Amino acid sequence: MNTWTPDSPVYLDYQATTPTDRRVVEAMLPFFNEKFGNPHSDSHAFGWQAEAGVEEARAKVADLIGAETREIVFTSGATESNNLALKGVADFHRQRRNHVVTCLTEHKCVLEAAHRLEGQGIDVTYLPVGGDGLIDLEQVSNALGDKTALVSIMAVNNEIGVIQPLAEIGALCRDRGVYFHTDAAQAVGKIPLDVNAMSIDLMSISGHKVYGPMGVGVLYVRRRPRVRLTAQIDGGGQERGMRSGTLAPPLCVGLGEACAIAGREMKDEAERLGLLRDRLLDGLRKHIADVTVNGDMERRIPGNLNLAFDRIDANALLKNAKDLAISTGSACMSASIEPSYVLHALGLDDSRAFASLRIGLGRYTTEEEVDYAVGRLVEEIKRLGKAAAIAGAA
Repeated sequence: MNTWTPDSPVYLDYQATTPTDRRVVEAMLPFFNEKFGNPHSDSHAFGWQAEAGVEEARAKVADLIGAETREIVFTSGATESNNLALKGVADFHRQRRNHVVTCLTEHKCVLEAAHRLEGQGIDVTYLPVGGDGLIDLEQVSNALGDKTALVSIMAVNNEIGVIQPLAEIGALCRDRGVYFHTDAAQAVGKIPLDVNAMSIDLMSISGHKVYGPMGVGVLYVRRRPRVRLTAQIDGGGQERGMRSGTLAPPLCVGLGEACAIAGREMKDEAERLGLLRDRLLDGLRKHIADVTVNGDMERRIPGNLNLAFDRIDANALLKNAKDLAISTGSACMSASIEPSYVLHALGLDDSRAFASLRIGLGRYTTEEEVDYAVGRLVEEIKRLGKAAAIAGAA
């Protein structure tokens, strides 16, 4: 699928989105104009065909995370899934349990949902992380109380790529009778996940982070022990009453196929991406003295690097390196000129945060692209360093 040449931009922003795999597109196409029925029309063949496609996709998603098919609720994406998990659980249990625990480095949609809950009388605890970006299990345990309804900790951070200790957090929550939700948008298809082994009660998934289409996601909702939540969209009661609205069979089928591909290829893909990541980091360090990795290097998905460069303005670098598709942080905060709140939570000051880049490698990244990116980054970093030195001497 990769048709990169030195005359075209290098895409290294796989945490923002992934290209839809051609195999996924092929699986989706019949559901646009051949099997186009409404999956909720149960009185004729067109509806049955569409429903069969949706249910097969549901099974594929469930299989990737070790869930039951009936526990998969289709949504429009991880943002909706996260909102349904936090607001749905908090609303249903507010009379007996009005406390939610989350983390300072969560995705904005989780943090904003938590702020909304605070305005509605729900107590929210925001746990810090260490300098490595990882959460302290003792702090999680200490935050849990008789009134805690939910703990929401993301599996893999969208900026720094670190992997939180899901199984340990899940065990703490299960022992205290607290629901455990994880935003796994950046984790599904990249690391092995098992909702039972990890005691996960709710999990958010995004189609376009796993080489599926945009506009579709999943909320896994455990049936045993049963998770109770209040629906946030009123309507015909689709998706076990948790998410009303007509499903889009092409999108559901696409997400299902993307999950099936990930299940088959994840191990080999992770090994390849780990080698490419090391190639990129080693290449930079051969030419640039001060390169710091933000976040733990060992507990990290293989396709992510978040790097700080000494005395470099990352935004200025990217403006000059238009042939590199790299970001300075979350795509959901791309309009902001504020430093990354995630990097602040790690203890970085403004100057260090503004000197940081997020590099995302993925399924179609090649060695040639990595080598090209290293050369361009080194070129621009040295140029900016010389400019800064001249300005300082003036």
